[in-house]
This record gives sequence, structure tokens and C-alpha cells, in this order.
Amino acid sequence: MKKKEIYSWTMYDWANSAFATTIMAAVLPIFYYDVAAKNIDKTTATAYWGYSQSIAVLIVALLAPILGAIADHSNSKMKFLRFFAYMGILASILLAFVGEGDYILASILLIAGTIGFSGGNVFYDGFLPEIASKDEIDRVSARGYAFGYIGGGLLLLINLMMIMNPSWFFIPNTLLATQISFASVGVWWFIFSIPMFRNIKEVKHEQPQIKGAYVKIGFKRVLTTFKEIRQFKQLLLFLVAFWLFNDGISTIIKMATIYGRDIGIGSNDLIAALLITQFVGIPFAFLFGYLAKRLQAKRALYIALWTYVVIVLLGYFMETAAHFYALAVMVGFVQGGAQALSRSIFGSMVPENRHAEFYGFYGISAKFSAIFGPFVFGIVGQLTGSTRLGIVSLIIFFLVGIFILSRVDIDKGKKEAGYTSDLTM
Repeated sequence: MKKKEIYSWTMYDWANSAFATTIMAAVLPIFYYDVAAKNIDKTTATAYWGYSQSIAVLIVALLAPILGAIADHSNSKMKFLRFFAYMGILASILLAFVGEGDYILASILLIAGTIGFSGGNVFYDGFLPEIASKDEIDRVSARGYAFGYIGGGLLLLINLMMIMNPSWFFIPNTLLATQISFASVGVWWFIFSIPMFRNIKEVKHEQPQIKGAYVKIGFKRVLTTFKEIRQFKQLLLFLVAFWLFNDGISTIIKMATIYGRDIGIGSNDLIAALLITQFVGIPFAFLFGYLAKRLQAKRALYIALWTYVVIVLLGYFMETAAHFYALAVMVGFVQGGAQALSRSIFGSMVPENRHAEFYGFYGISAKFSAIFGPFVFGIVGQLTGSTRLGIVSLIIFFLVGIFILSRVDIDKGKKEAGYTSDLTM
């Protein structure tokens, strides 16, 4: 194995996961609510956060097929990875300058950072087949996820300590400590990306001359895949179910902190609870892999999704920090498992020689589906004046998703894909 290259590749996941934990999930939502949007109605502030998330995901979804075409048809993956990484790094550092009432600036920087984070991952993923053999690719990919959990969780822990006890770091107040935590994400991301930028050498392939046509090629490829995937009825039915319940899952991840702040839970408790979610999720992702073997993957996925229904209902009645901690642990139980099982069920019904094509569509469609949850959460909360109704509105994504999932026949889907094995999932 290319040990140096693999280590360098996994360190990029360690680097950029700090953005997902500190900025997307934990610290920025609270700061946005308490400081950046301090001068506007609190329900409106929560709605604006949801709209910002939806706009960011929409832009990423529109860019994804274009970036995918670039990754497939050019020898410039590293150049584009650097561009998007630096965009995210710069946006993170500039968040340190957001002050009271600067919610528009905070939203713009969140959107820019999310584009940098997600856009860079398109090209980062493209290096995996170049550094890992077919026999090692699954292990190397899993190692990247593990490094991401650890790196993102470690910086979040440091930032939590800094925000809760600024004097330990010779910082005069919590506000400045929070602003420094944003800058720390950019610095962390930059420093731990250096091994990737220095040690990974892009493999040059002969490519057709298609300069200026990436937009056309990207969207044409997505449209072609959509037309062809309709031949696989069970796979398409599962994909519709996935669009719905995955939107609910991603919305809980993005909106949980600001919702908790809106109902009066302290910022330190919110961040600490999300840190717990980060580390609880690691062993339970493995547990759901075990459950999939014992119960079949579809039944194990039902367990995860019905748990989310309970989480949403309990979230409506949540009042104390202890309640939030309990729900954070429950999310940790099922978050990784639900996502991992969804990916494996989808893969079991994909034709063997078309994994890359269909998984590319799976990823792009997941980004599009994740637009609606934060938007629904925001608009329900804004129209009713209650973010509690906003959180409970997410239950429809899970219930309809579970209903459609119940109509999916995985064995039939495998036959449609050309598999003849009698094994079930």
C-alpha cells in the first residue's frame, strides 16, 4: 500500500471535518441565534438559519454534477480541491469578524464555507481509487471516516473548553472565544490539509478535449442516469423513500442546536451534547452493521427510522438541558447506522458494473432532497411563531419515507439489477 499517500489522504478528512462539527452543527448555530441575529425576532432568526442551510445545499446540489464532470474528465482534481478548500478555510476565518446584528454576513459566509466543504469533497473522493487498491479501498475509505470523526470531535472539544472557560486560554470573554473558535476551524483545516496537498500526486490520464462543456456534460449525465434508473423500479422506490427520511435526518443535524437555543437551553450544554453525539455514533454505526446481518438491513433501518420519529416527538416536548442530552444520545445511536444501511441497501440493488454512475446520482439526489427539510422547518416556525411546530413538522418526512420503504422489495430489486443470489438484506 501507499502508506504515505493514504495517511495524507485520511488527514484531509481529519482537517475539514472541523467545519462540519464546529461551524455547521454546534457553535455557529448558537452564535447566529444569540449574536448575529440578536436584533431580530428569535423565531425569524431560526427560520433564517434554516433558509441559509437550504440555499447552501441548493447551490452545492447544482454544482455537484458539474464538479463531477470536471473530476472525471480533467487532470485538475488537486487544483480544484485546493480552490474549494481555501474557500472554506477563508470563510471559516472570516466568521471570526461577524459581530452583533451581522446575520446577513454570517449567512453568506456559512453558504460560502459549505460550498467549499462540499465542493472540495467531490475531488477529495476522486483520489481514493488512485491511492488504494481494490482490496484495500473499503478499509481506506472507512479509515478516512474514522479520522474525520476524531479530528472534528477533537477540535470541537477544544473549542468547547475554550468557550466554557475562556480564562484557561487567556481570553477575556466567551464572545471572543467563540469568534476564535471559528478562526481555529480555518487554521486546523489548512494545517492538516498540508500532507494531502504535498504528498498526493495526481495520476494523469489521457482525456478527451471537452473544454468549456463541463456544465452540459454534467447535467446530461445526471439526466441520463435518471432516465435509466427508472428501469429499476424497486431501486427507484427506495430512492424516493431515502429522499424523504434522509431530508429529515439531515435537517435534525443542521437545526438541532439552534432549535435548542430557541427554547432556552444553554449554549455550553448544546455544544457538549453534540460532542457526545459525535463519539456515541462511532460504535453504534458498527452495531447497526451487526443488526443488519442478524435482522436483515431493511428491518434494522426501520429501527433507526422509528427511533427518529420518537426523537422528533420528544423534541416537541423538550424543555431542559437533560432532555437535550438524552435526545443527543438517541441521535448518536441511529445517525451513522441509518446512513450506512441506506447506502448498503441502495448498493444491493445497483447493477454490478454501474456502481460509480448510480452512486453519483445517489449523492447528488441526496443533496437536492436535503434542501426541503430546513426550509419547511423555517417556514412552519415563521408562519406559526413556534419552532416547536417547526421541529414536529419533520415527522412527515419520516412517516412517508417509512411507508414507501415498506413497499420496497429488496429481493425483487436485486433480480431487476441482474443478481441471482437468494441472499436477502
